[in-house]
Amino acid sequence: MTLELDDIQHILLTRTPAMTGRYEFLSFDDPVSARRWLGELLDRVQSAADARRTMDASRRWITLAFTWSGLRALGLDEESLDSFPDEFREGMAARAEILGDTGSNAPEHWAGGLAGAELHAIAILFARDEPERLRCVGEHDALLRRCPGVRSLSHLDLNAAPPFDHAHDHFGFRDRISQPVIGGSGEDPTPGSGAPVAAGEFILGYPDETGSLPAQPRPAQLSRNGSYLAYRRLQEHVGLFRDYLAGHAGDPAEQELLAAKLMGRWRSGAPLVLAPDADDPVLGADPLRNNDFGYKEMDPFGYACPLGAHARRLNPRDTAHNMNRRRMIRRGATYGPALPDGDPEDDVERGIAAFIICGSLIRQFEFAQNVWINDDTFHELRNEHDPICGTQDGTMDFTVPKRPIKKVHKGIPAFTTLRGGGYFFLPGLGGLRHLAGIGSGGQR
Repeated sequence: MTLELDDIQHILLTRTPAMTGRYEFLSFDDPVSARRWLGELLDRVQSAADARRTMDASRRWITLAFTWSGLRALGLDEESLDSFPDEFREGMAARAEILGDTGSNAPEHWAGGLAGAELHAIAILFARDEPERLRCVGEHDALLRRCPGVRSLSHLDLNAAPPFDHAHDHFGFRDRISQPVIGGSGEDPTPGSGAPVAAGEFILGYPDETGSLPAQPRPAQLSRNGSYLAYRRLQEHVGLFRDYLAGHAGDPAEQELLAAKLMGRWRSGAPLVLAPDADDPVLGADPLRNNDFGYKEMDPFGYACPLGAHARRLNPRDTAHNMNRRRMIRRGATYGPALPDGDPEDDVERGIAAFIICGSLIRQFEFAQNVWINDDTFHELRNEHDPICGTQDGTMDFTVPKRPIKKVHKGIPAFTTLRGGGYFFLPGLGGLRHLAGIGSGGQR
């Protein structure tokens, strides 16, 4: 089925060449002002078709999404609000126990007001360079002054200077390697990425992998070509990670191998399954090779890539049942300054701020959090969570299979801390127009 690319917000289907940007978190005190704010931004939100046509010329890309309470604050009627799934209506903070967001990851520690009921919307700006980011921020600040019933709860600025290109995280690992291709998008999967996944797994209004049309919120003009975003702001404790490697491995080569075992890939992006003993940067940078592997036949016992490694947990590939119903699209960027090599942990926050895009928050994102990331018996392991982004309290293990004796690392510290999150509905462009027109003679 062909996708309606001119009605789908670009973030679902395009990866922009942005070097910087801002996430603006907003609260609506007045529905009229909120709809005016939305109406003034409508013609600046690119569709996937627009973004593809103008990618080389565009200097900024804007995405808008709303929490359930934000849809209510815009004036959406109760019947429509009630038609959204329970997990979206409750919100991420209310489902913290299900997600494993406990201890230092719990909502009471989140930054920027993201755990409260006043979080209504997010405006995502990706900009080609810092001057464009500053220009866009100035324009949006002026718009907020014209719409006094809309206020900024907080914002997060993304990196703007080298060495960041958002293709590497603060730990130094290449990012953005394994992503599903949506059926009907016109894209071809890279080797090892699997066949295109049915559009309904990500975009409302299309058949899913079962061939069925999933239930969608009402009215259709609001939900058609929409999706859901799970936002996660993860602080990366780079100094702690470096200290752990130095304290649990020998020379620098052994430290790099331990880092790769924890992640499932070398920092270059080369997968351990294809490069088990030493990094291969050429392989890591080659999209036609760096994802072309499986676990079931090539590494069933985890001698190359440990069974509990981060990459293996988040994408179990051919070892998972009905994998296409669990796939997710990931977008995002790094924030905060780099920690220079050799420097100790400091008081400056740095990390990854990412969006998980899916058609079902509970079947895709929440399943991954609950079963793949924080299930301590994943792959019949014992007392283990994801070593990179799982909930860690210093009592969990990490097993590295090895002949003749496996190595069990005890007391894995928390290399990352959740600093904020939220569930957002990402309407299509028609859905945005519907919301902007509520109460003013527009579509209902």
